[in-house]
Amino acid sequence: MAIIRKHKSDLVILFTTLGLMALGLIVIYAIGPMRANVLNSTYGSNYDSNFFFVGQLRSVGLSLLAFFAAFKWVPYKYIKKTAKPIMIIALALSGLLWILSMIGSSLVKCELGECRWFNFGGLSFQPAELLKLAMVIYLADFLARKREEGVIGKWQEFWVPLIIICGISLFLVVIAQGDLGTGVALIAIIFGMLLISGVPAKQYLIMLAVVLAVAVGSVVTSSHRMERVDAWLTTLTGGESTDSTYHVENAMLAIGTGGMFGVGVGNSVQATGYLPESINDSVFAIMGETFGFIGLFLIIAVFGIMLLHMLKVADNTPAISDRLLITGVFSWTLAQVVVNIMAMTSLVPVTGITLPLLSYGGTSMIFIAFAIGLVLQLSCYTSREVSKNEDISSRRGVRGAHHSGSRRSS
Repeated sequence: MAIIRKHKSDLVILFTTLGLMALGLIVIYAIGPMRANVLNSTYGSNYDSNFFFVGQLRSVGLSLLAFFAAFKWVPYKYIKKTAKPIMIIALALSGLLWILSMIGSSLVKCELGECRWFNFGGLSFQPAELLKLAMVIYLADFLARKREEGVIGKWQEFWVPLIIICGISLFLVVIAQGDLGTGVALIAIIFGMLLISGVPAKQYLIMLAVVLAVAVGSVVTSSHRMERVDAWLTTLTGGESTDSTYHVENAMLAIGTGGMFGVGVGNSVQATGYLPESINDSVFAIMGETFGFIGLFLIIAVFGIMLLHMLKVADNTPAISDRLLITGVFSWTLAQVVVNIMAMTSLVPVTGITLPLLSYGGTSMIFIAFAIGLVLQLSCYTSREVSKNEDISSRRGVRGAHHSGSRRSS
């Protein structure tokens, strides 16, 4: 017999999350003035030297609020009830962004030809980040219900609604917004959760192959994305440097310059204007320059420990909907960490994806912090096998489950 017991949360997930946020704040504090100076001298703007640090401080504050709201204040059973409305809102906002961008509305913020943010008086919001969270919550509910109904793998009852909702999501992100990085994260979420949902292996592999084929098609039919692929191949083969190889070459130069122990906080050269997106997508390379190989190894280790503990929590969580949600957050985090690091080390083409909890930017950090907070909430409930003759009520710390999952699982 298995019982669910309530206990303390997984402290490793808690402290690794807080530690990564703190590290990101330190890095932005060091390179923020350099970024402001570059923008002021290049574009004639008037950013204060502390502009980006203050922005990151605000983002960390809001992310902590979201993190503890998901962890302590909002029971997951209530969030699960809003799975459909959250998904509808996320899709509606993404669709609205697409429409407003086509008519050139001032409510849309565009960078490098791509319109991915709402702009509200200097404050920006990226609906694609909400869509990632919505996808995790929605699929956890959808897949759990379909599993209970016994229709997992059925074409009409399962695949049709799933393909429609996932297809619309990927269209609004990859095609409408030109955001392949977010598309990669969404695909990782979808197939990570499908992997443990009970979908027949043959169907899973067929759908994965179809999605990968479509993804390749979206790359080869886009001149901008093919330029990135060509730049990646040129870098791998040691070809002549061009404007398109500039980003990855300077990223690798930053990491190489850091050596074993780094040049120290505040001494980055690449952050002074050589490395594009130094506070966003390229922050891993800047940290390599600052902290060296040892520092990067420790940062990767912290992410690895966090992710392993997410898997541990999922393994000990009895309710399938909870296990699915944790797997979705794990897949989301893993995809962004792996793709960002591989892009900065020229193992894959540059895709424009942030490093969770470390890159500059509010929307991305807020929603992934909320998602990790949900995992931390679920870590307070795990199952344990006991014998039939064992007096459960006499055990300290074992209580009736207040969680949304069932009290027993066979």
